[in-house]
Amino acid sequence: MTPAQPLRVLSVIPPMTQLNTPYPSTAYLTGFLRSRGIDAVQEDLALALVLKLFCPDGLRAIHARIEALPPRKRSHRVKSFHGQFGRYLSTVTPAIAFLQGRDPTIGHRICGRNFLPEGPRFGSLDVYTAGEDGEEDGGDALAWAFGSLGVQDRARHLATLYLNDLADVLRDAVDPRFEFVRYAESLAQSQASFEPLAEALAAPLNLVDSTLHELTLEALARHQPQVVLISVPFPGAVYAAFRIAQSIKARDPSIVTVLGGGFVNTELRELAEPRVFDYFDYVSLDAGERPLLALLEHLRGERPLERLVRTFTRKADGTVHYVNNGEPDIAFADIGTPTWDGLPLDRYLSVLDMLNPMHRLWSDGRWNKLTVAHGCYWKKCSFCDVSLDYISRYDTASASILVDRIEQIVAETGQTGFHFVDEAAPPKALKTLAAELQRRQLSISWWGNIRFEKSFTPELCQQLADSGCIAISGGLEVASDRLLKLMKKGVSVEQVARVTRAFTDAGILVHAYLMYGFPTQTVQDTVDALEYVRQLFEAGCIQSGFFHRFACTVHSPVGRNPAEYGVTLAPLPPVSFAKNDIGFIDPTGVDHDELGTALNKALYNYMHGIGLEQDVRSWFDGPVPKTKVPRHLIAKAFAAA
Repeated sequence: MTPAQPLRVLSVIPPMTQLNTPYPSTAYLTGFLRSRGIDAVQEDLALALVLKLFCPDGLRAIHARIEALPPRKRSHRVKSFHGQFGRYLSTVTPAIAFLQGRDPTIGHRICGRNFLPEGPRFGSLDVYTAGEDGEEDGGDALAWAFGSLGVQDRARHLATLYLNDLADVLRDAVDPRFEFVRYAESLAQSQASFEPLAEALAAPLNLVDSTLHELTLEALARHQPQVVLISVPFPGAVYAAFRIAQSIKARDPSIVTVLGGGFVNTELRELAEPRVFDYFDYVSLDAGERPLLALLEHLRGERPLERLVRTFTRKADGTVHYVNNGEPDIAFADIGTPTWDGLPLDRYLSVLDMLNPMHRLWSDGRWNKLTVAHGCYWKKCSFCDVSLDYISRYDTASASILVDRIEQIVAETGQTGFHFVDEAAPPKALKTLAAELQRRQLSISWWGNIRFEKSFTPELCQQLADSGCIAISGGLEVASDRLLKLMKKGVSVEQVARVTRAFTDAGILVHAYLMYGFPTQTVQDTVDALEYVRQLFEAGCIQSGFFHRFACTVHSPVGRNPAEYGVTLAPLPPVSFAKNDIGFIDPTGVDHDELGTALNKALYNYMHGIGLEQDVRSWFDGPVPKTKVPRHLIAKAFAAA
């Protein structure tokens, strides 16, 4: 590449991320680069792949693969699809158009239950639920969820089941690693060795691979880039990212490929595997703005290699070389406004997996994703990667700048829904943001992640609601004051109850992130935590939740100081590729996997208003101790406020 050659930069979202809205990394990078006068464009190959596979031609290609399979190798799901192939072929286009919001009237036919072919996923509609008297009540689960109206939501749920059936068929017949979110993640997540990924990349292309290859070449022909940035947020996007880079290098080795994103920032900080650089010329850590500017200057011949910023490359002798010139990051106030220009905003799929009204926000609707501040203002939680830049470097912008960005995004996209994707949006910043939205009389809907701290008074919660807040999520984690203190969470169960009640009273939906398996957590702790959660649902404080199994990471306080938390870390194998999760030995010896099944079963029912009067022990298969939590502790916390 000659110094005088102008650089066009293509930023790519690899499969798989989300179906309902673009992952925001390319929007941020493209907006920033354009603000610096750089020719920048973007593509969402995750969405493109799904739309290419789940269309008539895609289904024909899947069907051809099935025809080549001996009948004994066809799963029940594959046989169901094969037997109804004609109906799938005639319905896939209207079903996808409906999920895209482009053909709402077909929803009436979908709701009739005789338009879409129904595979095994539709069995979830035939489940029985426990009534108030404890007896089993049958009936139409959809009627229970949506009543006699709600045609669009009912149809969206049915169309989502249909889409999931098709994904199951693709997985069984073509690619066992395929998922809409966690695609082939086992090849990358905490994989000390690159070998499993290398073997997968050396294998012949299957239908998914060849489709992605074609889409990659089409994007190259369309944009003619000199530099391609591939941002990988999760382990489930790594395999496809490498396949994209593989296709680029096979077509034109002179195109510079760069890997970055959340997965890289957490798992590849000790990268020593030279084979990575058969696919990527550079691997960048942490916030991408400063490293990208330095890299582009280098590619234009304006900066030597040794002055790159937070970047891995491969030296002539084949070894991996990390360069960090130590320049300050671009201030959050100066990164510019993200842009969705070039992304097909009318082609994203609003899917409805979960009937819970709060839970659906993650997959239903086209949200403009925006950050209120970089990093976390608390940065103390012992389970979190507080030593890494995306948590530790807290940087803000004024409310005026944030609302300027909001106005620009609304003008560009025509969409007024925003998801603030902060680690934990600061109460002070949200208060000033709400005031500025109200001052400008700007009508938007927004939701985001917070900490359940006492600064969220009933008055502030109401102000946030008046500014457009419809929902919030936050970490209750292990509902145990002892463990919350050990976690350095900075909240108590009773405080969480009062704060979530304030949000609910303001008409704001509340989702609680929950955790089990934290170091020294006993069976008694787990039973007590579930009782706290039951009471929070019973009191209407939270409407949704999700139990995560605690994972110890090498960048968290637990991983860095295990003795402080009463555990011993398992030895790690030699690492040349990904390093993040690490096993540990907990002296309690509790089988958390078995307990987790009960916790998630209980939570699923609580989110649908079922079983809130039952003793929490009823959810566990084996004997567990009686809870030590007073039955009306949460209600008394309100009275004492």
